[in-house]
Order: sequence, then C-alpha cells, then structure tokens
Amino acid sequence: MKIQQATLEHLDELAPLFDAYRVFYKKESNLLAARKFLAERLLHNESLIFIAYTEGGEAVGFVQLYRTFSSVRLGRLWILNDLFVKPEVRGLGISKLLILKCQQLVATTGGAGLRLETATTNDIGNQLYPKMGFVLDRDDVNHYDWTNPEFVLEK
Repeated sequence: MKIQQATLEHLDELAPLFDAYRVFYKKESNLLAARKFLAERLLHNESLIFIAYTEGGEAVGFVQLYRTFSSVRLGRLWILNDLFVKPEVRGLGISKLLILKCQQLVATTGGAGLRLETATTNDIGNQLYPKMGFVLDRDDVNHYDWTNPEFVLEK
C-alpha cells in the first residue's frame, strides 16, 4: 500500500473517490462538481489530501485535511474532514494507514492535534477512531451548524 499526497495531477483518480464519499453521506452524485471542488482546494492550497494506492497502482481511498487554529490550545489544528475507502477493499487497514499519515503530518508540522466529526450512524468509523487514539468529545460543548439559505451548489 502506498500513501501519496495529492496534487492537481491526481484529479482523475481522486474525483470518483470523493464523489463516492459524498454519495455515502446521502448526497447526489455529481462528479463534475466534485472534481471542481477538489481542484479549487488544491489549487488554492486550502486542503491537503492523501491518496491510498494498492500495489497495482489503483487509487482506493483518500483523506482530506483542512488547517485551522485553536486559540485555547494556542496552536494549529488539522481537521480530518473526509476519509473514504472503496467498499471492496475495506477491512485491509487502509483507513488506519491514512489516519497514521495524518497523525504523522500533525506531529511533523508541530500541530496541536487532529479533529474530526462523523455521523453517529457511521459504525465503522465510530469503532475505528478510538482505536487510533481519538477521544470522543463528551465535554459540555455543543456543536452548532448554520447553513446559508442562499447557497447553491454549482452544477
């Protein structure tokens, strides 16, 4: 298994994985919009993406990270926003390798930590993340989302 940082040159193999990830989260498939979204993130250095490849060179998974800061921790945080492995190769440890790559990135960049959120119904993720050292946040913290009612996804 090979883990490589994605560039614009990887869009053809990355976009279908990203589109499948969105479909997993009950979004309508839109390969062109997925490709455009990823291209903009990479072009503007707004995210960092690692791709997992089989020994045969097939792209089978990815993880996308975003940079942010924590005023409370006085340091950089990385948000593990997206993690996906093709269903037919799940159970082979690919997600673990992708997470380890993220943890190594945090350590080598002097980051304070790594945050993620996942659906409560994501049984696989909710079993995996504690095994990888993540602690479920059960503090007295509420997470809120606000959605712009005027936002329109470009087709």
